[in-house]
Amino acid sequence: MKLYSDPISTTSRPVLQFAAENGIELELVPVDMMSGGAQDPAYLRVNPNGIVPYLVDGNFSLGESSAILKYLADRVASPAYPIELQARARVNEALDWFSTNLHKDLCVFGVYMAVMPPEGIDASGVQALVTYGRTRAARWMAVLNDAMIGDRDFVCGDDITIADYLGATFVSFGEAGGFDLSPWPNVAAWMRRMRERPGFAPAYAPFYAWLAERARQTQGAAA
Repeated sequence: MKLYSDPISTTSRPVLQFAAENGIELELVPVDMMSGGAQDPAYLRVNPNGIVPYLVDGNFSLGESSAILKYLADRVASPAYPIELQARARVNEALDWFSTNLHKDLCVFGVYMAVMPPEGIDASGVQALVTYGRTRAARWMAVLNDAMIGDRDFVCGDDITIADYLGATFVSFGEAGGFDLSPWPNVAAWMRRMRERPGFAPAYAPFYAWLAERARQTQGAAA
């Protein structure tokens, strides 16, 4: 199987971590998002959406992190995607919740707008969007902390599921914008558990290297 991905991208990391922890061998094909590699004509012929990750398994191809996680989990019969109807429905619910509510407000508005402001929006407009996103993200964090994790180890119970892999990548991206988890101790403890997993460090190393380089550049500009 081939996986077109960029480990700096938020959506690639959960697939990379899950595959590493479940012994899934992938031929990694790098797509450099920062240099516009996703819009390269050669890649667009593979994936017309021009985003990552993208999985190619023989004659079958599949995009979207959530769908790829489900496919890989089913392929290796991983308990991280339970087959019991209601348990699987709960995981699907969490995957959708992370992909819509938290991702939109924390990642798109709360962080992306701050670290990579779009052209055509002045500074006050960007700040208004960032404030909106972080205010909304705080609400979702409270739901994640109290209703979804609570006193359990993971998002859907005491056992890890593919929803944890996806959710952790969105929450960790908050670090790029200095988003503080201290108001939500259950979320912070859950993230510590995710960081301790064997696949986290290799999957996230390029992301943290990028964060470190950004910090150095910011400090250099301020000096």
